[in-house]
Amino acid sequence: MMRSILFRVAIAALAALASLPAVAQKTDWPTRPVRFIVPFPPGGTTDPMARMVGAKLNASLGQQFVVDNRPGASGSMGAAITAKASPDGYTWLFVFDTHAVNPSLIPLPFDTVKDLAPVMLVGTAPMAIVTNPAKPYRGFGDVIKAAKARPDTVTYGSIGSGSLGHLTVTLVQQAGGFKIVHVPYKGGGPMTVDALGGHVEIAIGTVALLTPHVKGGKLRAIAVTGDKRSHALPDVPALAEQGFPGFSALAWWAIFTAAGIPKPILDKFHAEVVKAFNAPDVRKQMTETLGMDLALSSPAALQKFLISEIERWGKVVRENNIRAD
Repeated sequence: MMRSILFRVAIAALAALASLPAVAQKTDWPTRPVRFIVPFPPGGTTDPMARMVGAKLNASLGQQFVVDNRPGASGSMGAAITAKASPDGYTWLFVFDTHAVNPSLIPLPFDTVKDLAPVMLVGTAPMAIVTNPAKPYRGFGDVIKAAKARPDTVTYGSIGSGSLGHLTVTLVQQAGGFKIVHVPYKGGGPMTVDALGGHVEIAIGTVALLTPHVKGGKLRAIAVTGDKRSHALPDVPALAEQGFPGFSALAWWAIFTAAGIPKPILDKFHAEVVKAFNAPDVRKQMTETLGMDLALSSPAALQKFLISEIERWGKVVRENNIRAD
């Protein structure tokens, strides 16, 4: 009897020892350079975020974290590359809020929920609605009055058809019973130029994009789209204060990787990224320059958030027959 017990104990010990190399291999990550896919051109908000985090991880983990810009199709081209990558911790994806709209707007060669593993909701920020200071709009109520008095004459610019700004104004029009004319642009740069020139009556974009022009006196902010005021524009009332109680539509940033990532690698990466975003210089850049409220969520919280955003904005796209540019 004793010999049988000892034999079983010995077998269990050998099995445990045999598993050690595999565990060590996973937790030794990274042993070579790591790729950060940014599915947008250099500049913007996602690109500098990835570069700042990469610089911190270069130092803390002793490997290069290289930003690989793969723009196209509202971020879905870079997401497709990540979805098809090996789930080994050497490819990570930094996305913007278009990630939740794309499944309803364009055909995708991957499943947004199933083929990408959630890592972290980095943060959120309201969008700003702005106008040229020469325009008569002092608050969003003025826009509604003008739209009702002069139907189909008040224009608004967004960064493109199906963008979060476009979908947000669509919801606001439905709630407020008014109609304004959408002017889609190929990105924030061209939209901002026309807003500065007064070629559109109002424009909607992230606070990171528009706040510098507001603080420089070249644009007037008349609303933000969160349910509360933005710390980047504390004097600008939210839409929730201007006749749309409880309304909130937030831009957001998140990190994903290929589905099937080993949990030890995911946990290690997540912990290091939390440290990177909590570094004083990075936190200041995220909150003050980009106007972001940091979330630094768990993977599970990001997955829940993503599914809710896909459902919310997918409904708006379908019910309003919205098409991509």
